[in-house]
Amino acid sequence: MAADTEDLDSIRERAERWLADDPDPADRAELRAVLDDLPASAPELADRFAGPLTFGTAGLRGPLRAGPNGMNLAVVTQAAAGLVAWLAAQGGTGPLVIGYDARHGSRQFAERTAQVATGAGRPALLLPRPLPTPVLAYAVRQLGAVAGVMVTASHNPPQDNGYKVYLGAELGGELGAGAQIVPPADAGIEAAIRAVGPLAEVPLGPPGQVLGDELVAGYVARAVEVLPANGPRELRVVYTPLHGVGAAVLTAAFAAAGFPVPGVVPDQAEPDPNFPTVSFPNPEEPGAVDLLVALAESTDADLAIANDPDADRCAVAVHDGTGWRMLRGDELGVLLADHLMRRGVTGLYATTIVSSSLLRAMCTARNLPYDETLTGFKWIVRAGGGAEPLVFGYEEALGYCVAPEHVRDKDGITAALTVAELAAGLKAQGRTLTDRLDELAAEFGVHHTDQLSVRVDDLRLIADAMARIRAATPTTLLGHPITEAQDLLPEADVIILRTDTARVVIRPSGTEPKLKAYLEVVEPVTDGDVAAARSRAAQAVAALRTETATALGI
Repeated sequence: MAADTEDLDSIRERAERWLADDPDPADRAELRAVLDDLPASAPELADRFAGPLTFGTAGLRGPLRAGPNGMNLAVVTQAAAGLVAWLAAQGGTGPLVIGYDARHGSRQFAERTAQVATGAGRPALLLPRPLPTPVLAYAVRQLGAVAGVMVTASHNPPQDNGYKVYLGAELGGELGAGAQIVPPADAGIEAAIRAVGPLAEVPLGPPGQVLGDELVAGYVARAVEVLPANGPRELRVVYTPLHGVGAAVLTAAFAAAGFPVPGVVPDQAEPDPNFPTVSFPNPEEPGAVDLLVALAESTDADLAIANDPDADRCAVAVHDGTGWRMLRGDELGVLLADHLMRRGVTGLYATTIVSSSLLRAMCTARNLPYDETLTGFKWIVRAGGGAEPLVFGYEEALGYCVAPEHVRDKDGITAALTVAELAAGLKAQGRTLTDRLDELAAEFGVHHTDQLSVRVDDLRLIADAMARIRAATPTTLLGHPITEAQDLLPEADVIILRTDTARVVIRPSGTEPKLKAYLEVVEPVTDGDVAAARSRAAQAVAALRTETATALGI
C-alpha cells in the first residue's frame, strides 16, 4: 500500500508540473478535474502519465485528452518544436507544409505547428481547409517543401487524432520525396522532441501562409492525368467519404475526368468528427458501408466506392450476381495492377510481405520487375531502392499507389479514378470487375486471402504468442510440409511460413493492440471451373485459420 501511495504521489507531482506548462486552458481544466477526483481517478491519471506518445515511423497517434499519453496542444507543440529543430540540424532550408483533416483538434494542431515553425524562422504553408492526406503528400513534392505534416488519425475512432510526417527531396532524396519518414529519421525526430524544454520557452511566430485553392486544383488536374484521355466513361458510381474529407476532391476529379459525378451517401457526405452513422469509420469494418450498399441497390449503380476519412484508402463494392460484396484489398490491388499492365505501363510493381502472392505471379509471367517490402507505404514507395522506377504499389489494407510521381503514398482518389476507368471499359464490353477476377484466376489460380486478427488488452499476450510460434514452429500447413520458414527478427517482428500452396504471415499490428496472421491458399483451376476452385480455396483457408489459431495458442 505504501508503494502504491508513493507511486501515486510521484504521478501527482508529474501531473502538477505538466499542468504548469500546458498551454491549453481547456486541457488544464480537464487534467485539474482528474487530479481533484483522486484517489478515485488514480487509474485514469496513471494511464494519462504512463509514458509519452512515442514518435515512430507512423508519427504520433492517440486519444484526444490532456497529459503526455494523449493528443493535445501541449504534445503537438512539443512535437512541432522537436521536428523543426531536427530539420534545422539536418540542414534543411525549405518551407514546412501542413495539412489537416476534419477531426476534433486537427485545425488547432495544424495552426500551432505553423506557429512553431515560423517562430523558429522557417516558412510555414497551411493547406486551405480540411483535405485528404494525399493532397498533403502531393503538396510536399509540388511546393519543394523540406517536410510535410498531416494532422489526421485516418480511420481511427472519433476520440483519436494523429500527426504524420513526410520528407521532401532536400532531406528524403528523390526516392523519398513526399513519402512518410523511415528510420533513422523517426528516432532522430523523437530524440529532438524529448530535448524540447519548457513549452513556455518555445517561440511562436505568425500563423504562416494559407495556400489557395490552386493547390487543390493542381492535385485534381494531376490526378486526372493518371487516366488516358477519351476512354469509356459511362458508369453509374455511388460513393461515401465516411464523414471524412474526400467528397469534394473526389467528385471534382470524377467530373474533370469526364465521368458522371458519383451519387454520394447523403448522411455521410459532409465531414463530421463524430462519425455518427458508423461505429468505426473504417470501410473494412462490418457495417461501415451499409448505407453505401443501400444507395447502390436503390440506384442500380455499377460500382460503389468508399474512402476512409482522410481519403488515402479506397474500398470498392461490386454486384456479383447475387448481391453486393466488398472486394478484398488484394482483389482490388491485382485488378489495378493488371489494368496498368494491359495499358502497357512498365516499371516496378510492388506490394508487401502480407499481401497476396498473385502480383508476383503476374509480374513473373509478364516479365515485369517486382518487389516485396515490409508493411506500410513508407516502404512500398521505396521498393527496389530506385533501381527500377516504381509504377504501382499496393497493400492489402486498401492502400493503392497508381501514380507514384503524383503522390508518393497511398491515394484513395486516384485509385478510385483508376478502378472507375477499368469498370467503365469492361462495362462497354458487357463485362464486369468480377469477370476480370475470374480471368486472372483461370490464368494464375485462385489466390484466396484472409486474416486472423486478435485484439488484446494486455500486450504481453502478443509477445507470448510470438514466442510460442518461434519455440514450436509448425512443420506442416494443411497437411503439406513447410518448404520455407522465415523469421525477420531483428529487422521486423514477423514470421513467414510457406508450403507449395499456402502461406501464413504472423506479426503484431504496428498501430493497434492486435496480433495478426495473414493467410493465403493458392488453388489451381481445373477444367475452367473457377467457382469450384474458389470453393475449395475458401474451405482450405478456413482450415488454415483454425490451424494458425491453435499454433498461436489464441
